[in-house]
Amino acid sequence: MAGHLEVLAALSEVMVEQERPAQLLLAGLLAGGHVLIEDVPGVGKTTLARSMAHLLGCEFKRLQLTPDLLPADITGFNVYNPKTGEFAFRPGPVLTNVLLADELNRATPRTQAALLEAMEERQVTVEGATIALPSPFMVIATQNPVETAGTFPLPEAQLDRFMLRIKLGYPSLAGEITMLRRLSGGQLGAHLPALLDPQAVVDLQGRARSVFVAPPVREYIVRVCRATRDDSGVSLGASPRASRDLMRAAQAFAFVSGRDYVTPDDVRELAVPVLAHRIIPRYGGSPGAAAGEQVVLKALASCPAPTEPVGVGGER
Repeated sequence: MAGHLEVLAALSEVMVEQERPAQLLLAGLLAGGHVLIEDVPGVGKTTLARSMAHLLGCEFKRLQLTPDLLPADITGFNVYNPKTGEFAFRPGPVLTNVLLADELNRATPRTQAALLEAMEERQVTVEGATIALPSPFMVIATQNPVETAGTFPLPEAQLDRFMLRIKLGYPSLAGEITMLRRLSGGQLGAHLPALLDPQAVVDLQGRARSVFVAPPVREYIVRVCRATRDDSGVSLGASPRASRDLMRAAQAFAFVSGRDYVTPDDVRELAVPVLAHRIIPRYGGSPGAAAGEQVVLKALASCPAPTEPVGVGGER
């Protein structure tokens, strides 16, 4: 059976000039996290999420968030059967492997909160009954940073549950021409083969979690996160959950890159995608704004990276 490198190669055939976002998205899944894709419409957010799920052999569901959506529309609800005189549970779209929550910030705060238990506990509670979610489970949420009319900004508690925030951006001239050429043969990613299956993905998650993190690298992660909290221009910095997520994301990123140990460069590469969206500036602004990225870059500049050897086992 193919591995994660084959999945990345296949994604590169579908997503033109999106190698880094694809690598970060796969790393987020293998780290057991959730990913927020924040970008303008039409750059391929849905295509990337659907294509990765199909290549991994995982069940994929897409949920279009709107203000009239209720929490039960996400988690599921009980339906009375008059023939049997009993209630039967009708599962919601959250009971899947990969859930794409499109335009999450268009849902009301009450509906947004329906995902909190699922994202952190891997379960949902419906009328007092707890239902475990499939494994693997991942939420990929999107939001448009430009159009804010009729939206409900994600609260810090929700943002803190997203391990990574990534952006796709526009392709280059040559890249957009290549995309049109590939589209002439049909919809991109419409007939992707399943290269893995859910159990294989769970096994890869276990291997990613076993990637070695040297004590100096762990200390480096904590120092960077604490530096965001000590910044005088920050009202709320990176939480201890952010430290955990930065370490796990760095482990998965190193694994995807073919190494069995984390380097300081992995931490620097992941710091902005993992931390910036969790930071709230003290003087105006909102989580996820460009100010958060500047705070993280400042924290990286103020924390010397470890220079002693940090690897074991070398390259795979």
